[in-house]
Amino acid sequence: MICTICIMFHFLFKVLWNMRDKLRKWREENYRNSEQIVEVGEELINDYASKLGDDSEYVTMRKAFLCLHELRKQFPGSHRVKRLTGMRLESLERYEDANKVYDTILQEDATNTAARKRKIAILKALGKTTEATRELNEYLEQFVGDQEAWHELAELYINEHDYGKAAFCLEELMMTNPHNHLYCQNYAEVKYTQGGLENLEIARKYFSQALKLNNRNMRALFGLYMTASHIASNPKANAKIKKDNMKYATWAAAQVNKAYQLAGRGKKETKYSLKVVEDMLDALQITQS
Repeated sequence: MICTICIMFHFLFKVLWNMRDKLRKWREENYRNSEQIVEVGEELINDYASKLGDDSEYVTMRKAFLCLHELRKQFPGSHRVKRLTGMRLESLERYEDANKVYDTILQEDATNTAARKRKIAILKALGKTTEATRELNEYLEQFVGDQEAWHELAELYINEHDYGKAAFCLEELMMTNPHNHLYCQNYAEVKYTQGGLENLEIARKYFSQALKLNNRNMRALFGLYMTASHIASNPKANAKIKKDNMKYATWAAAQVNKAYQLAGRGKKETKYSLKVVEDMLDALQITQS
């Protein structure tokens, strides 16, 4: 049994070595072969994970350990390798040990953003949302241009139902990347959730902007319908605002109807969805004063 395992590991190492050479060649020649890199990873997992039996999770973790061992030997002082070590410890839920690894990195390089963000990720994994939010705010005071961190902070605030602060984070994201339709959509959803006529009008504006940037964004289309129909039925809205938003809601519902028709005629679920959209249109019976 031991000899068989040794042979299998030798075979796996040979495969990994060949893959390493291929990846090194791409890196040295500055190729950006994203799809091929994914294929390499899939091949390793799908074709070789079962070579030592049915316990593929064990095999995968074992291979990760062996790869890290080789990387540490070849790059003993690499912060990237140390970070990979910490991430492996996280996957094993050894969060205290992972934190020690990241602390070591930060002692050597206080500006290492990746290590700081991993420590925040650990706080989030442990359910320490308040601490994670505080650390993320402190991080953003130093690295204000980190879009990923702003988005993560927005998600934390949304989970805590602090929509005002979530909206602020998303505003920061839209300022740095105004052409990202998902940021506009997320911001509109937050303003819609906050409620009130003013927030609904802002939400409608940004759902419209998201659609302008990506006319296939169905979530933004539904959002436009919902906000416009709510504004049209709001007693605080004047006659002109109600009339205009009635038109927006009718247009949005019609576009949703058209999208479902194009998605697949004749399917049972499509017919059900079309009935829902038709009900949406029927519900738009708002008396204009």
